[in-house]
Parts: sequence; C-alpha cells; structure tokens
Amino acid sequence: MCRPIYVYVLFRTKGCMVTTRTPAGPPPPGNRRRPRRSRPLTPVQEPAGRTAPGTTDTEPEPRAGLPDVPSDQPRQLTPAQAFDALYAFCAPALVRQTYLLTGRRELAREAVERAFQLAWQRWPDVARDRDPAGWVRAVAYDCALSPWHRFRPRHRSPEPPPADPADRELLHALLTLPPAYRRTLVLYDGVGLDLPETAAETEASTPAAASRLTHAREAVAARLPELADPAALHRRLLELASAERLGAARPTQVRTGSERRNVFWTRAAIAFTVTIVGATTLTLRTAPTRYEPPIAPAQAVRGVPAVGGMGPLSREERELREKLRKAETSGPERVFPQAR
Repeated sequence: MCRPIYVYVLFRTKGCMVTTRTPAGPPPPGNRRRPRRSRPLTPVQEPAGRTAPGTTDTEPEPRAGLPDVPSDQPRQLTPAQAFDALYAFCAPALVRQTYLLTGRRELAREAVERAFQLAWQRWPDVARDRDPAGWVRAVAYDCALSPWHRFRPRHRSPEPPPADPADRELLHALLTLPPAYRRTLVLYDGVGLDLPETAAETEASTPAAASRLTHAREAVAARLPELADPAALHRRLLELASAERLGAARPTQVRTGSERRNVFWTRAAIAFTVTIVGATTLTLRTAPTRYEPPIAPAQAVRGVPAVGGMGPLSREERELREKLRKAETSGPERVFPQAR
C-alpha cells in the first residue's frame, strides 16, 4: 500500500510517543499544526496485580518479523507494523479522551476507530507528519463532536451515566459546555497540551483559546467549587476517564475495515459513473436528429358565428312535424323501412 518507513517507538511511564524518520526535507503542504509532543490521557495507577480500568480489552498483537537489534537503533518497519504500533499505544487513551467530549462510550469507540481508518487511508502523509498521534487525535475529536450524530437513532436515547455520583456531576458539567470550550478544556487540563498547542489544534488564536479555557473553568467551578484549582480538575479528569472500561478494537480490524470502506466507495463511484454514462448514451440515442417546430397554441377565429344549442320549435316547425307524422308511409315523399 505504501513504502516502508523508519519508526522509533519510545516507551514512557505516562503514555507513549510514536515518531517517524523520513528523508530530510520541508514538511508537506497544508499542515497547519505546530510541532508538539503527544501526551495522551493516562489512567490512574492501580495496585499491583490489577488491570487499570479503561485499558484495551485485548493485548497488542506481537510484531512478528522484527529483527533482533538493540533498542537504540532504528527498526525498519512495514507500514502495517508502524500503524499497529501507533494504534496500540494511542487508541486506548484517545477513547478515554473522546468519552470526556461526548459522554457516550460507543460513540467514543466509533470516533477513534474512524480516525484511525482515515489515518490508514492516508498513511504515507500521516507517517510523514510531525505528530501522527496529534493528527489522529484531531480527527477523532472532529468525528466525535460532529453535529450529525443527533440525527442517528442509536444516539437519541441517553446512555447510562457513571456509577459514582461525583463522576456524574463532573461529566454533566462537561457536557453542558459548548463543544469548542469542552475541547479546549480537555486538551489543556486533560491531555496536558500548552496553550499555543491547544490553540493550534482547535484552529483558534491563542487569546481565543485562553478565553475559552477561562470560561470553561469558571463554568465547571460554578457547578463544582472544589474543582476551581486546575490541578484538582486535571486529577478528576484523569479519574473520570479511567473509571470507565473503554476497550478498543484490534489494529488489524481497523485496517481491514478501512480497506473495505475504500473498496465500497470505489465500487460506488464506478457504479455512479457507469450510470451517468449510460444515461448520457441513452439520451443521445433517443434524442431527435432534426428540428421540430413546436405546435402553436390555439387561437380564436373571428367572423364565425358561435355554435348554438337546439332551442324550442316554432309554430311553423311544429305544424310541419305534425304533417309529416300524419302523411302516408308509402310514396315517393317518404321512405319507411319494411319489416321482413
């Protein structure tokens, strides 16, 4: 599908970062984001022997075929392996972040899966991006906050709220914010981006992002006064995101779904083109080859008396009718059919 790339996979205690190494050159046009690090939302540390809630339900697939080389040297990965590495270490955190934006578990999974499907379709460009995780995060947020979800029947009924009353209050306070304010608050106080990075990802100016963040904090603090401190708000966002068990699909399923979607839309485009060509051909075959003047509209003819209906008989006409009735049935004056 695309050429192999060099990928460094760096493991850290709080999240991960997947960067790409490509030949030196200017960045691709159309990239409006500034270079930044990806710091996905991480779950709260759990005691030993327990699995942290919110992690993926399945284990990451082993990267078969990797050469046994030291960790400080770049590994030559195939596009599928590089995509799987990005998905395995970013998808669980993105699902939790998207849940804070929407308050819907299934919608959060769908948005993240759709974002990674688009990333696989544009993988050569995403792999050369200065922040692949940020690219996927921006697409996932856009899909999650799309206003068209309100017309879907499955999203009209509310989902069960969190079990903890404090989590319900915080989630309700987040959902009452406007989408732009909510996204800014999650990026700054949840993910941990700085203000210029938050403004770049939300496609707003830095003063506008600061104003949104201030109003969002004030609205949350008005409902929950104990969260007026940004540090306390950051901690509670982590706890709320980690309280739900939000799993992500396998990366192979995402890649397969992306390829199936491409095949479907390609066939749909071919079928639409064939339909247009067939309709055009039929029109050319059935269209007239010479000019036929249109029929002129009807017009009234002057000088002709109007047709009148039969009126009552005059006295002379009645006398003539009686005379004809009393006359003989035979003779040259009248013809009468004879029954045989």
